[in-house]
Amino acid sequence: MTALRPEHDAGQDGPYEQGAYEAAGAFEAAVDQLADPLNDPLPGQHASPWSRSGGIPPQEQGRGLYRAPDQPIPAQAQGQSQPQAPHGAQTPEQTPREWYDPEGFERDWYGQQAPAPVPRVQTAPAPAPVPLPPDDETVGLRTADPRHLADQALTVRQPVFVPEPVPGLDAEPDTDRERADPEPRTGGRAERRRAAKGRGRRRAEPRSESTVSATASASAAKPMSRVEARRAARAAKDSPAVVASRVVGELFISLGVLMLLFVTYQLWWTNVRADQYAGKETHKIQDDWAKGDRNPGAFEAGQGFAIIHIPKLDVVAPIAEGISKEKVLDRGMVGHYSEGTLRTAMPSAKKGNFALAGHRNTHGEPFRYINRLRSGDLIVVETQDTYYTYEATRTLPQTSPSNVSVIGPVPPGSGFTGPGRYITLTTCTPEFTSTYRLIVWGKMVDERPRSKGKPDALVG
Repeated sequence: MTALRPEHDAGQDGPYEQGAYEAAGAFEAAVDQLADPLNDPLPGQHASPWSRSGGIPPQEQGRGLYRAPDQPIPAQAQGQSQPQAPHGAQTPEQTPREWYDPEGFERDWYGQQAPAPVPRVQTAPAPAPVPLPPDDETVGLRTADPRHLADQALTVRQPVFVPEPVPGLDAEPDTDRERADPEPRTGGRAERRRAAKGRGRRRAEPRSESTVSATASASAAKPMSRVEARRAARAAKDSPAVVASRVVGELFISLGVLMLLFVTYQLWWTNVRADQYAGKETHKIQDDWAKGDRNPGAFEAGQGFAIIHIPKLDVVAPIAEGISKEKVLDRGMVGHYSEGTLRTAMPSAKKGNFALAGHRNTHGEPFRYINRLRSGDLIVVETQDTYYTYEATRTLPQTSPSNVSVIGPVPPGSGFTGPGRYITLTTCTPEFTSTYRLIVWGKMVDERPRSKGKPDALVG
């Protein structure tokens, strides 16, 4: 093996001479002889950035061109003659050898290469260590606390594998739904692939109320043709049947309200008004008696002249002349049959039938419960100077309104066999109707002047 020596550089005109660079000016002359002084390296220098003499890895030393200066020369090369270096120059064995960097060469030649992606391993954050209570030990001599060691053993970080983003799947979302969803996908790679395939098909979502209203308003704002307007007007117009049913319904409702008001008036308000009028008339009769303004005899129609008492029914009502509905009966008073063919006797008459009429329902209803009178019950008629007491004898539950014989001097069916001093009470039946008449008969059992006081029926 021959000793290493410098090669003859291209572009040099003269032969290579040993030790030529040691003379004065030899270095400048050598530079001038270079073909490209800016690129060709000078002796002992390197133009390539990936070829350097320092920093040879230890594992490469002694292999081929990589040999340290203090490395011994191989045995097969020791016996060979070595060329003598010029005075002051180093031999090839003493000169540090260059180390070729292939990675630097590839980086400079092919450009910077991105490192291969490495899966990220995310570790769960360790909880904050539990502070130990202060003790009296020094820092250097402090012993390990078994509780602290146990806490550290329990808080070992567990690696959590986070998959790397797959190119093409984790790109920018294509749909508005994905842009509006900032949360990352948590599924596997297969699920994300299926999601990527289905991005072109948007699922039908239920429309919100605002969308429906906006669509309806947009359709309403759209101008319609004349035919469509006519059809819409006919569709919006109610049919005659609907109008008729609506009118009938409103009529029924109105009639129902009127009927309710009428029933309330008849059953409640007429009684209130009749009781008020009858009470005033009773007090007026009593005042006139006290003043001596009235005497038994003929009375005008509607004029009160007596008071009837029915102790069993707790009835006290004024008796007026006549049976006029408006002037007598509807005012809560009891009417005396005293007109035309229906004229009957007065209580003071020695013989005759004193016939009276009154409402069973509404307008004070003085004869409401006369159907409860039984034989022996007492009826008292009070006049200006006398109390006339009658005893009920018989009741006729139902008869025709045209049967006027019931108020005759000797009524048929009353049980009376001859003329006498009788009393007859008449009213409507059944209740709340005027289809038939209810009759109660009685005969006089006592006549007592007012100067002797009230009869026993009114005392106690």
